[in-house]
Amino acid sequence: MSAADTTTPAKVPPPRPAPPPPAPSRRPRRRRKSGPAATPWLLLAPCLLILALVMGYPLVRLVTLSFQKFGQSQLWGFQPAESVGFDNFGEVLGDGEFWAVVVRTIIFAGGAVVLTMVAGMAIALLLQRISGWLKTLINIVLVASWGMPVIVATTVFKWLFDSDYGVFNALLDKLPGVEMIGHNWFASGPEGLAVIMLLVVWGAVPFVVITLSAGLTQVPRELEEAARLDGANSWGVFRWVTLPVLKPIIVMLTTLSVIWDMGVFPQVFVMRGGHPESEFQVLNTYSYDRAFVVNDYAQGSAIALLTVALLLGVVAVYMRQMLKIGEVE
Repeated sequence: MSAADTTTPAKVPPPRPAPPPPAPSRRPRRRRKSGPAATPWLLLAPCLLILALVMGYPLVRLVTLSFQKFGQSQLWGFQPAESVGFDNFGEVLGDGEFWAVVVRTIIFAGGAVVLTMVAGMAIALLLQRISGWLKTLINIVLVASWGMPVIVATTVFKWLFDSDYGVFNALLDKLPGVEMIGHNWFASGPEGLAVIMLLVVWGAVPFVVITLSAGLTQVPRELEEAARLDGANSWGVFRWVTLPVLKPIIVMLTTLSVIWDMGVFPQVFVMRGGHPESEFQVLNTYSYDRAFVVNDYAQGSAIALLTVALLLGVVAVYMRQMLKIGEVE
């Protein structure tokens, strides 16, 4: 008999039964913490309260006046204000002068925005190529011109383009075959509005330059070097690398410039001595004249509301572009 036959096999213990699954216990519902969600609104509350106090009543009063017959008699209390529904808007929209002012304002704002963005982008790109004291000096000049009050800048431009003592006429007169001494830039509407447009661009370019300069620091240098290695020239690098990175900033600046330039008032008002001629009228000055010169406060309010509606359309386009950019990213 062999040893294998005499050995007894080892007993394997039976497997233990698996424990029953624990009964499902109800987890306590977590209460939503309202603290963090309410914190931004608490921080914004003082600003929203001030805006409501400062802008709430004027806006409500503006809407109310636009649906009433309200002139000088109603202002002094000789006659009560009468509700006329949409008659004020019908008269304004049916007036050919209003549409001429709208077209003039759009052309004026479009030209100012294009000049502002082109000049701002060019100066911002040039600032990236210089350094040291020259860059610091240019930034100081930009901030100084940006902080200059509108009345002061308007007075300076009136002197620069004066028909008798203007520096600009004296410089142009030195060109061969050009006689500009005594030329009145405000004798015609297009030339005068061009001067006012330069004034608006002068005040808007510093903000655009500073903002775009900050955005250019975020452009990856590796992408620019890779584009140059692939054979792209300076325009190609700017077109395919720089512009896509700066697109959100450019959209924001363009929208703000359109809103500011369509709402221009002091430059035109002061440049024309407080009495802009018909060929110099833009929407804000036209609304002011209707309200405080013609003493038709209702039509002036209606024109102001229509201007707000145009600006809301610009804001809607801006929000749509920003949402598209967010979806792409």
